[in-house]
Amino acid sequence: MKQGILILLFAIFSFGCMAQTKLDSIQNLEEVLLSDTKLKNYAAGFKITKLNDSVISKNATSLTGLLAFNSNIYFKENGFGMISSPSFRGTNASQTGVIWNGININSQLNGQTDFNTINTSQFNSIAIRSGGGSVQYGSGSIGGTIHLNNKLAFYSHFDNAVKLAYGSFDTRNISYNNDFGRDKWSGNIGVSYNESENDYKFLGTDKTNTNGAFNNFNINANGGCFLSDKDVIKLYHQSFVSDRNLSGTLVAPSRSKYEDENFRTMLEWSHIVNKTTAKLKVAHLQELFRYFENKDKANYSFGKVNTLILKHNYNVRFSEKLQFQSILDYNYIEGVGSSFGNPKRRTFSAIALLNHKPTKRLSYGVNLRKDFASDFKSPFLFSIDAGYEVSKHYSLKINGSKNFRIPTFNDLYWQTGGNLELIPESSYQIDLGQEFNYKLANLKLNGFYITTKDLIQWKPNTVSGLWSPVNIAKTENYGVEAELSLQKRFNKHHLELKGNYSYTVSENKATQKQLIYVPFHKGNLSFAYGHKAFSMYYQHVFVGEVFTIGTDTLSEYSIGNIGLSYVLNMKGKVNYHLDFKVNNSYNKYYENVALRPMPNRNFQIQTTIKF
Repeated sequence: MKQGILILLFAIFSFGCMAQTKLDSIQNLEEVLLSDTKLKNYAAGFKITKLNDSVISKNATSLTGLLAFNSNIYFKENGFGMISSPSFRGTNASQTGVIWNGININSQLNGQTDFNTINTSQFNSIAIRSGGGSVQYGSGSIGGTIHLNNKLAFYSHFDNAVKLAYGSFDTRNISYNNDFGRDKWSGNIGVSYNESENDYKFLGTDKTNTNGAFNNFNINANGGCFLSDKDVIKLYHQSFVSDRNLSGTLVAPSRSKYEDENFRTMLEWSHIVNKTTAKLKVAHLQELFRYFENKDKANYSFGKVNTLILKHNYNVRFSEKLQFQSILDYNYIEGVGSSFGNPKRRTFSAIALLNHKPTKRLSYGVNLRKDFASDFKSPFLFSIDAGYEVSKHYSLKINGSKNFRIPTFNDLYWQTGGNLELIPESSYQIDLGQEFNYKLANLKLNGFYITTKDLIQWKPNTVSGLWSPVNIAKTENYGVEAELSLQKRFNKHHLELKGNYSYTVSENKATQKQLIYVPFHKGNLSFAYGHKAFSMYYQHVFVGEVFTIGTDTLSEYSIGNIGLSYVLNMKGKVNYHLDFKVNNSYNKYYENVALRPMPNRNFQIQTTIKF
């Protein structure tokens, strides 16, 4: 099925590019380039943090490594390179939406995205949108959303980059990126391969991380062309294939293995006439896993889900002050697995977005959503947001919303333990933010409150002992966040300082106790200095004490990374970037999941050739 859909989409795309007519003018070019314009045009009251190319290049290739050091999101990993899940404003992993070019890609099986399966080097733009986003982005977008975007540049260019890296624990990486285009067509291709023996020592013990080897292969291919001065067609594709042994713990060795595959393809047609833009998206997503209890045996459990998405967006700009967008979204989801049978789901969503700027300083939005599904009842959703520029240097932002998360296939059908009586989680949240801008400094301060009912939790049955999900928990999340950015250039020197801090309370209302794996305190700080061809940077992250099962806790920890970079032949057509990085430079022992130590001090050498 997957191969047939890919062939059909590429055939349509190729035919469309050959049939293009003369381009007289390019209207609304910025909106044409981005597949998710909601992030720009319908988020006046939301805190949005954009990570630029220089930040992405300084961090690990996984989304976990990037966000752990550059956001307020906390991550728990079952060992380095293993399954990684986020806690965004104290919510759980299935309450954080991951949006790929405007499409929610959270798993239909467990409602989550494994952040170690997202290769950041293949994206031009990564953004963090804090606050409830279920109206615009669907199920699970309660704490916030992570946006992965591929931009298409319609001008004459042909750029190439090859990266080769080697590091501790026999870790190897190779990648190639190509970005090309003219005024009527554009494309980019990225290919990467990563592998590691991942056999680091557990500090303070005589043990090592056995059975931790992993490898993954990633392809990103995107293209677009103007069919006329009113029509643009774009094609996006991503493939990710991973083979991971699953590390054991300090007290229990492991021989298990996990294979997963993710394929995403989307064809998008945009029609632009004067002040209106119509977009039709057709997308196919496939997720597949195989779990081997013993990697040396052929027996395994498996699961596969195919998702077909049809999405129509219609945006009309009545004036410079008022615009409206309607979205019709149909999803057909079909699964098969050794532990959940052959479930199917159909959903239809109707969404209305309004943005109004009554004055130069004030902008507000009203968003509405209603879902209809074949196997559950969904609440009516809304969000309201506003931004007000008090002065040139100071602005206020506020947003409030009702959000939801539907039960996943695992929640409903997992054998043994699935619960067909589950209903969707519902959540209310409010966020108040302030932003200060003065010359080269930017400071964001936010306070938030989230209350959730009918939270889906897996708990052991008191009689049988079997684990099963139930709608019983009520939670309350509140806290404050700070984000600081300072930049200064003088002569040929460049200084940059960035930092994040969050204080988060996430309580079970019944017990009045902090939820597990949610730290009260998390902060990070990065400093970068550049002079001509030389640059250096330092990154630091602090995570406070977290509760695990019962009264057990994980100790707070602080770790720092340092990196050096030099560019050879800086002004030539071909230049070489040499990078050296030390991770966990203080050689600290730390865990973010109980009994699963993270790596000790380790090194990485990388060269990048750009031409």
